[in-house]
Amino acid sequence: MAGLPHAAADLILLGDLGGRYATGAYSRLAGDGAVRPRERRQAESEHGHRITAAIACHVARAGGTVEQLTRLLLHPEHEGGRHAQVIALRSGHARAQGYVERVWSSATALVESTTDVASREGVHEDLARLRECIETTAWRGERGRTALRVLRAHLNFAQAAGGRLHFASERQAAEEAGISRQTLRQAYELVLKPGGWLRRLRVGYGTEGSTWYLADGPADPQPAAVSHDQPSQCPPDGELGEWTTPETDTGADVDSRVIGLLMGHDAFAHNALGSSALMVIGALHARPGQTPGELTVSASLSRATAYRTIARLEGHGLVQRSGEGWSLTTQALRGIGNSVPEAVTALAVEPEPAVVGWDVLAAACGTAGIGAARHALHAAERAAYRATLAALEERRSPARTAVVDGRTVLVPGPRADEIPTGWRGPGGTVLDPITGRPVSGWQVATDGRLILLSPGDDRSYDELVAAHTTALHEWETAA
Repeated sequence: MAGLPHAAADLILLGDLGGRYATGAYSRLAGDGAVRPRERRQAESEHGHRITAAIACHVARAGGTVEQLTRLLLHPEHEGGRHAQVIALRSGHARAQGYVERVWSSATALVESTTDVASREGVHEDLARLRECIETTAWRGERGRTALRVLRAHLNFAQAAGGRLHFASERQAAEEAGISRQTLRQAYELVLKPGGWLRRLRVGYGTEGSTWYLADGPADPQPAAVSHDQPSQCPPDGELGEWTTPETDTGADVDSRVIGLLMGHDAFAHNALGSSALMVIGALHARPGQTPGELTVSASLSRATAYRTIARLEGHGLVQRSGEGWSLTTQALRGIGNSVPEAVTALAVEPEPAVVGWDVLAAACGTAGIGAARHALHAAERAAYRATLAALEERRSPARTAVVDGRTVLVPGPRADEIPTGWRGPGGTVLDPITGRPVSGWQVATDGRLILLSPGDDRSYDELVAAHTTALHEWETAA
């Protein structure tokens, strides 16, 4: 315990008091997008496994061994090892030992694959590698392009925070990405969290945003499913490079910095140019002179979407022909600088002309003012939420204190899992609070907590205590 951080020691001794590892354990996302509650035993098992894996990672980082991890988890007074203790009680010590060894193997592999960042230069290099990984990933379909905008927003927050660990609320991320909160949540649940790009470590409360961590994406990328935007009237034609061909599996290359600069403008809302225009501009900024066929690879677009987006951008004067391919015009380059390699060293930022130009384009598309309306709505929601918290604070009962030996000490409130004194009868019986008579079949344990004894219950006292401890843990988790 001496070599572990204070947070790890608290997790081992006290368990997950703040519910940091409970997010998503008690619910699941159904196929129709609805959130469904999980069965209680499955939810508790998922929550306990997350706590066990976190403790194993802490021990592995501290240079511990699997024997030390086993002793920490199976110690009866360590609340953090409750999941392993329940396995040992129900299935035996050998089964619990095998489970701990499997968790340890996964934790050591994860710790060995990570890189410690010890300096500010290392932080910049780490975020630069992550940005390069994001830019060379194929983001297919409208859902994938929206997820890229959300991920780029979190990358902006991480760069400002100086590391992958950062703080941001859903409203902040939605405003940064230029999308609604509902669309943001769909990107979280359907793409970024399952894909291993983003993890929410703690849910925000009050004026504090949630705690997020940017990960490296899927360790073993799988081919993505066919986009939902594909036409269903006729089967795709392989010779035309349509949906069944893996045209976006390799070769993706966009400049995500340009996407991060432009995605907040009203001109790139869903009903205006949209995310596909952002992908084309980012791809042409990274490598000018690309043909529509090359854009299907670099911008992760279908051939039809690439032609349609280029025509829309050409109509607004944002792209022009450059030989056989297309390049960005001077109007499109305002505020984002020249194309690479010039953009790598310096961005020729011109804020005022760029803002005016994109605002005119948003007005022409009929989406001007969407961002301002979203900011106003979020400001009203924040004010209402803080007013509700203030009202709840006023209704809290004051703490009770007592003077003992000249010192003022706090009097703890009654525990909800203890039997009141008026309910206790002679010999550990339980009295009915209405009739005052003993209730048959109920017995108060020596620790003041209720244990039900029925004629059909043939469990031993140790098994009853273990079952009661599990039920109490479920109650505390629900509370």
